[in-house]
Amino acid sequence: MFQPLEVTRMAHALAAHASARQQTIATNVAHADTPGYRTRDVEDFATLYRRMKTERAGTALAPRTIEADAGVALSPNGNSVSLETEMMKAVETRHQFDMALSVYQSVSGIIRASLGR
Repeated sequence: MFQPLEVTRMAHALAAHASARQQTIATNVAHADTPGYRTRDVEDFATLYRRMKTERAGTALAPRTIEADAGVALSPNGNSVSLETEMMKAVETRHQFDMALSVYQSVSGIIRASLGR
């Protein structure tokens, strides 16, 4: 009878994606001085969401981790982490999480208004 709205499923998936990406970024920053470490990232949200819709009919999937150091200059110790790039990714990820939260708040307000509360 009560099915989750597609918009709330998408917001949940976006928040989970942002969380996984933030964890990957934190790992990259923690390994900024590790010799031979290669920068990692997660697949973009659009790819994850398409995969979620086709593979398991709307269930949440974990984003795939990919190596993200193509075309990046390596440091002398073979590390590919750029702290500036990771900071920019962290800001982008924060925006994604904030967007998911805004969607939750909007849907919550609409449901409360429709119930008269």
